[in-house]
Amino acid sequence: MSQVCVVTGSSRGIGLAIAKQLADEGHQVVLNSRSPLKPEVLEQFADAKLEVGTIVGDVSDFADAERMITAVKEQYGRIDVLVNNAGITRDGLVMRMKEEDFDQVIATNLKGCFNMARHTTPIMLKQRSGTIINVSSVSGIMGNAGQVNYAASKAGVIGLTKSLARELASRSITVNTIAPGFIETDMTAEMSERVTEAMLGEIPLKRFGQAEEVASAVKFLMENRYVTGQTIEVNGGLHI
Repeated sequence: MSQVCVVTGSSRGIGLAIAKQLADEGHQVVLNSRSPLKPEVLEQFADAKLEVGTIVGDVSDFADAERMITAVKEQYGRIDVLVNNAGITRDGLVMRMKEEDFDQVIATNLKGCFNMARHTTPIMLKQRSGTIINVSSVSGIMGNAGQVNYAASKAGVIGLTKSLARELASRSITVNTIAPGFIETDMTAEMSERVTEAMLGEIPLKRFGQAEEVASAVKFLMENRYVTGQTIEVNGGLHI
């Protein structure tokens, strides 16, 4: 059965791969980014069974998040799946990190999840059904030098997920986290050869993951209605 799925930060990388898989499976997908989506992104959905929707807005803004969720509800009548994928990095050693670099990462990565979930949950509660999937990171589990802001935001996402899962379980709403490791995206493509080799040396499977392998975890969490409050790690064994 087709479901209405909102995927934040879906203009590229993991978010785009998740959105494409959902669209390929016949779901009604609503893409989100902070700026209008480029034509080449939308072209990737040309063969989708249902025309994809788009909502431009900033998940870190509480009022903007409410506007976006309200617009989706008005257009499609319901929201079945929310994937909180939007995220940013502002890496740097803590001794040099600016306050704004810390605040911006927390605002998008953690508060953005809260904002979108806060405005979506009343809809799901009335439906007595729904799926919320928050994208964390292996950095939020293990920590990573030069990423105190990012790791803190992603660890916070895991705590948010567990608490929200307890709140919503009685209404058949599941809330889970996916924590990717090193996935082949634009971000990892910018790493130097030396850093890439060092990272591969730490991964038991000796390769970076594919965005589609993260997307398949989303499919699992949508289909299995007895999994909630969990963190699914997709990292090639980096954290065991």
